[in-house]
Amino acid sequence: MTIIMILLAVAGGATLSIQAAINGQLGSKVGVFKSAFLTFSVGALVTALLIFFFEPQHALSLMDVPKWQLLGAMFGVPYIVVMVLAVQRIGTAVATVAVIFGQLTMSMLIDNFGWLGNASIPFSISRLGAVACLGIALFFIYSSSKTTVPQDKKTLEKRAVNE
Repeated sequence: MTIIMILLAVAGGATLSIQAAINGQLGSKVGVFKSAFLTFSVGALVTALLIFFFEPQHALSLMDVPKWQLLGAMFGVPYIVVMVLAVQRIGTAVATVAVIFGQLTMSMLIDNFGWLGNASIPFSISRLGAVACLGIALFFIYSSSKTTVPQDKKTLEKRAVNE
């Protein structure tokens, strides 16, 4: 079951990269906030249908849980807005690796200190090595992409017209 969950998480990550690339293009044409609004609107509709048809009954409702737990919903907004902006300027790969670097770093802090009601999983050399490797990967992906991404406005406009 663990392997299936890891594979599902990898697939979820792949869909986030696809979403970032599409939203970056959409945001450059209609605006960052309109793109983010569309993402959340469609997401809310699809989630509402999933709840209606598939969500089993739970002992607590959203109004019964500690109110700080409802704040998690707010953290998707900066992610979507930042990705729509970042993908347009630094590309999907650099933006995605940077997000993963931030996710991994913060998740290791949450694990280590047991923040937000999570079980404590202490730092280890292998975990720190993983973050370091991802930081190095981010550096190399960024370094290689900045030499190939067109920097001047004329080239960007030509590219947009051709698409």
